[in-house]
Amino acid sequence: MQRQLEPEVMDSWEEAIEYDAMDFTEVNTAFVEDVLTLGVPEQGLVLDAGTGPGRIPVLMCQQRPEWRCVAIDMAENMLQIAALHVQKAGLQPQIRLELVDAKNLPYEDGSFDLVISNSLIHHLPDPLPFFQELQRVIKSYGGILLRDLLRPQDEATTNALLESIGNQYDDHQKQLFHDSLLAALTIDEVNDLILAAGLDELQVYQSSDRHWTAKRSWTNPLE
Repeated sequence: MQRQLEPEVMDSWEEAIEYDAMDFTEVNTAFVEDVLTLGVPEQGLVLDAGTGPGRIPVLMCQQRPEWRCVAIDMAENMLQIAALHVQKAGLQPQIRLELVDAKNLPYEDGSFDLVISNSLIHHLPDPLPFFQELQRVIKSYGGILLRDLLRPQDEATTNALLESIGNQYDDHQKQLFHDSLLAALTIDEVNDLILAAGLDELQVYQSSDRHWTAKRSWTNPLE
């Protein structure tokens, strides 16, 4: 199936509220569990690109209170909701929320020990600038965890995935899921972007019936 783009930014208050109301607890928890296996040391500095309502950095920093996280998004209303979650969890000293375009990062080269991103890339009409910026701001030995939807091969597979979510979501939320699936990348497309950006040693694989993952563990520069 050909890729069909969807809006890059969800930035109405209604869209942000509706997105935050969708239950991604299982997916977010699994993502954070994978982050914690990458070997990032204490005092690590993390970039979360496309943080949305901020639930992933909250979960992550609850598990790693010594880490600091810069969580970015282009949607002001998403960041307002994220600020509420960060405040409720009492994590303001650890998590800094910033209105930033992931394709044009205002950070110095080699700033971050870890870059993570969950469900951002399918929103980007051209994801290559993001991968290039990731390569620039990550330390040469830094960890990376990217996860996003995987574009189905055909309409039958798309419909089966929609059916699999059952009555968990309303019709509008199901339409959003459908549109996101069609805007997603294939594993071959992800590998091409990683190669073009000059990123090294990323393992790319299908991690569920609807997701791909690209990851690289943090390595000790002194070894």
